[in-house]
Amino acid sequence: MVQTSSPEIRETDAERKPPTAPEYSSWISQDRSTDAASVTMRREAAELVERVVAHYRDSTTHEADGQWTEPVTNYLDAGRWHREMKAVHRSVPLPLAMSCELPGPNTYKALDVLGVPVLITRDRQGAVHAMINACRHRGAKLLEPGCGVSRRLTCPYHSWSYDLTGELRGVYAEKTFGEVPREGRGLVRLPAGERAGIVFVSLDPAAEPDLDAWLGDLQPLLEGLRLAECHHYSTGELTSPNWKVTLDGYLETYHFASLHPKTVFETNLSNMMAHDTWGPHQRIAPALRPIAQAVELSPDKRDPGDCVGPIYWLFPGLAIAGGWRQKIAVSLVLPRTATESVTQQIILLREPAVTEEERQAADRFGEWFHEVVRDEDYATTYGVQQGLAALNGTDFVFGRNEPGLQHFHRTIHQHLDIHAKGDQTARVAR
Repeated sequence: MVQTSSPEIRETDAERKPPTAPEYSSWISQDRSTDAASVTMRREAAELVERVVAHYRDSTTHEADGQWTEPVTNYLDAGRWHREMKAVHRSVPLPLAMSCELPGPNTYKALDVLGVPVLITRDRQGAVHAMINACRHRGAKLLEPGCGVSRRLTCPYHSWSYDLTGELRGVYAEKTFGEVPREGRGLVRLPAGERAGIVFVSLDPAAEPDLDAWLGDLQPLLEGLRLAECHHYSTGELTSPNWKVTLDGYLETYHFASLHPKTVFETNLSNMMAHDTWGPHQRIAPALRPIAQAVELSPDKRDPGDCVGPIYWLFPGLAIAGGWRQKIAVSLVLPRTATESVTQQIILLREPAVTEEERQAADRFGEWFHEVVRDEDYATTYGVQQGLAALNGTDFVFGRNEPGLQHFHRTIHQHLDIHAKGDQTARVAR
């Protein structure tokens, strides 16, 4: 039997009651931080609101110069998928964790990325490290996927233990095993760094990523969101189709009215947004429904958190939605195979949920996000994937009103070209 939908997607039911949209409250209008990044972020937010207000007045949206066509075979070709993984996911710094998922010393996040067991830790001094989640004795996985606290990383197979920097600290029954030199027997390190409340990891142990250059002028805006000060509330997972089929749905607002009439469209206007890019990264900024009232106000009276819902998107697959609000939904899309990916849905709160009422509100927010993506977005994208083979030899067309999709695919093409030239140069050198 061919699987055509995510295992998590419920059976379709015409009478399915859509989840009630959670209540949103602005954070940006309450922020009084005086650091340079926060001031820059608030100033840019006010300018962004004016751009979206102009779209509302004119019933327009941001448009690219023209349309873009993408051959369907680029979604289907397994060989191309392997080249994409080499040129993108195994070459660029990957945003794999939010800083608040590792909130203090001796914390960790474990996850699998393209079959690589990755372990991210924060040591006793608060520094972030990344390493292969495999014991150097016989390769057993040290920790199962998830977040937690641990002063030592102890292998469940033979109890070899490591500190949070990955150094080998203990060998069980070393007297009979034989002496094991500690130097050179630590966990295999992966390059890691932390910027703007996000932890980046490179899958290539020999990489030397320049995160400041990678983020460029987007970094101050991310720092102004103060994500590192948020509280990690929960993480859920969904399986999803091919990584590009999945991410195509995150990068446009054209589908809001048709696909989400009783959910997202209740709070967001459809096909109306501003769009910006910073190197490979981008931001789509949909108009929120209160903009209809805010348009009559003077600019200094408009609350950016009520008017615009920016989604900051870090290449190749991290979306930060609600960064101007009290509750934030982060989506981390990671490829597994040519036909499957996994999405981590990470819920962040500006203030910890202490009371039962606060926890229920946070639960409703996370559940709404999970159900909408599962039952509407991914139910549809699994249908897209089912039709790919039948459409092979044709192409998809991205409209002028879908600049985010165009930028995403153009960036992938650029990375493939750069990687191919590098391979050719290496062959010539040999």
